[in-house]
Amino acid sequence: MTDCKHRLEGFEERELADGATRLVYAVGGDGPPLVLVHGLGGTIENWLLLARPLAERHRVLVPDLPGHGGSTPLPEARDVDALADAVLAMADAEDIRHAVWVGHSLGGVVALRAAVRRPERVRGLVLAASAGIGSTSRAAQVTLTLLGATKPGRLIAPHRQAWSRSRLGRRTAFGWWGVADPDGLQPEMAEAFLVGPLRHTNTNQAGRALIVTDPRPELDRVTCPCICLWGASDHWVRLEDGMEYARRLRAPLRTIAGCGHLLIGERPDACLAAIRDFVDCL
Repeated sequence: MTDCKHRLEGFEERELADGATRLVYAVGGDGPPLVLVHGLGGTIENWLLLARPLAERHRVLVPDLPGHGGSTPLPEARDVDALADAVLAMADAEDIRHAVWVGHSLGGVVALRAAVRRPERVRGLVLAASAGIGSTSRAAQVTLTLLGATKPGRLIAPHRQAWSRSRLGRRTAFGWWGVADPDGLQPEMAEAFLVGPLRHTNTNQAGRALIVTDPRPELDRVTCPCICLWGASDHWVRLEDGMEYARRLRAPLRTIAGCGHLLIGERPDACLAAIRDFVDCL
């Protein structure tokens, strides 16, 4: 394990050699542990507005998933279990044994699979617009395959500062699918969402793993407390998926009005309050 430069203020970035894969993550704060897992195409920076306030009370681990950011792809990832095992390896490196996992989109499926495979390691789950239900549909497969082939983010990423500071840029990059109010998205957060494609090595691997992983058959094996957190205007992972997760997990569903799929950046205040309320009740 080696230490690297900072990508989140107040956090140390570290590397872990896991076989042939280099896993990169950030760690900071002190207290009961939290693991923050980004979505498909995301990076450590997606947690820009949440990681630091959470680190005021917690030891916070923020990974780049394999193939994302500074982490290289896995030799093989037949399903999301391989991604969950990679995050568990990073947690092992930091002696994080019994944490609350907060997963956004794909990260929610990663967290769910960790809770099923290693229940003693997961104290609680916050599923923030978790993928996994609609992701196995034919429409989702076509969409993810098309995005994986065309990689539109790579065209925007070199100009991310200009795009993030322009209302038109934010509307074009995040309108409809990402946030409910692109004009209200903070420019620094928009830039944090756009930086990933410059660093990714192979997000297609995680995308293929996602579309073959349906978490529903084993949700009854999740024994820890859970909460589902959703943007009421999420057009990417529909609120109906959140309702189904909540029903199957017997978990509360907390919705954020006027908020889209990228709720961790669009409404970090509401997300922070929900996470803190959930953890305080454990």
